[in-house]
Amino acid sequence: MKYLKKFLIFGDNRIFHICNTRLSCSLLDSIMPRITELGSLIFSGLMPLILIVLNIGRTRILGIEMLASLSFSQVFVQILKRSLTRERPYNILENIKTFDIVLKDYSFPSGHTTASFSMATILTYYLPQFMIVFIALAFLVGISRIYLAVHYPSDVIVGIILGVTSSMITHSYFINNIFRAAN
Repeated sequence: MKYLKKFLIFGDNRIFHICNTRLSCSLLDSIMPRITELGSLIFSGLMPLILIVLNIGRTRILGIEMLASLSFSQVFVQILKRSLTRERPYNILENIKTFDIVLKDYSFPSGHTTASFSMATILTYYLPQFMIVFIALAFLVGISRIYLAVHYPSDVIVGIILGVTSSMITHSYFINNIFRAAN
């Protein structure tokens, strides 16, 4: 078990360094801080509220379902962050590129990645023809978190799992309970 843990930490650090230093360039330095905002509290909070207020066609139910999934997933994010207390890469690793982002909470798991995959999965249920766009944008949010030195790859992977799983559970609940009651 000790060797497995060392191997996982080595792999996590290796992939981190590839994303953070080897891929580094001025174009990504300007794009990644913007991409990461797609998983921020402001964006992920406003998006479902705008959909609810618009109330055009299925946007209201989409917004409600998205808000439920985001709320559900973020509860688990906060429980894990406070339980596992993993320090962020910029606090531990040396010789990395940082972007002067200072966060007071912990690294594991990535809340931005969880939120972006939660939204992308719910959007995919309603607009499957845009699935590749939604998933690609969510994936870019995860990569941006590593690039910006605020998360390790394993933080992002668990964020993906939490976001997708919470959305699947939420959507299943809505299909089996909310939609059935409305008909």
